[in-house]
Amino acid sequence: MTDKGQMVVVTGGTRGVGAGIARRFLAAGARVVICARRPPAAPVEVAGVEAEFRPLDVRDAAAATDFFAEVAADHGGIDVLVNNAGGTPFGLLAETPAARQTKIVELNLLSPLYASLAAYEVMRRQDTGGAIVMIGSVSGTRPSPGSGAYGAAKAGLENLARTMAVEWAPHIRVNTVVLGLTRTESSHLHYGDEEGVAAVGRTVPLGRLADPADVGDACVFLASDGARYVSGAALHLHGGGERPAFLDAASVNH
Repeated sequence: MTDKGQMVVVTGGTRGVGAGIARRFLAAGARVVICARRPPAAPVEVAGVEAEFRPLDVRDAAAATDFFAEVAADHGGIDVLVNNAGGTPFGLLAETPAARQTKIVELNLLSPLYASLAAYEVMRRQDTGGAIVMIGSVSGTRPSPGSGAYGAAKAGLENLARTMAVEWAPHIRVNTVVLGLTRTESSHLHYGDEEGVAAVGRTVPLGRLADPADVGDACVFLASDGARYVSGAALHLHGGGERPAFLDAASVNH
């Protein structure tokens, strides 16, 4: 399986990280279908080649099954699924209603399960198999105050990916890209103006926030022949993690 000509589905692919992932696959020569509940505000495209949008609420297991069957029928199969849809509002555990906690887990853990199961039914019948990439978060690897249910769901997602990698081998490879701080069109809502974004970026050893294209490149790699022996892995895309405060002391040479 090679990058060029792959049939790729990206959930939550209409904006932010998802759109960035879709664009990197388009740039690699793949055919891309993006899905979300609502269409993108502007076409997701590269050099005039546009990703196809199809509506889907990824929290609906039956709808996901129908969606993947229809995409496969229309495009002759599905080579790659990127489970990108996810996210959470800020909220301390004791202050967040149970119904909202449930929705957070549904979106960030159960939805990737539903989409992966639907993709599996397509990929297991293909001679070429397939590749599934989960979009995880460093929130799932450490305490996550303010986003506890989200962090727990992302931790579960990594475990789910490792289990799928074993159960569905050797025909289907499953890996996770674990994101740290990532810049999107809504970053200003969290970090303020450009200086605020830059200040947060300076807390990362590589000196900046990740860009959606960085995430896309990691996904393209994991879906490619270059990663043909990589499965059950978690690729940490966090720029080195958090920069220890002592490294910023005046006496330290950089």
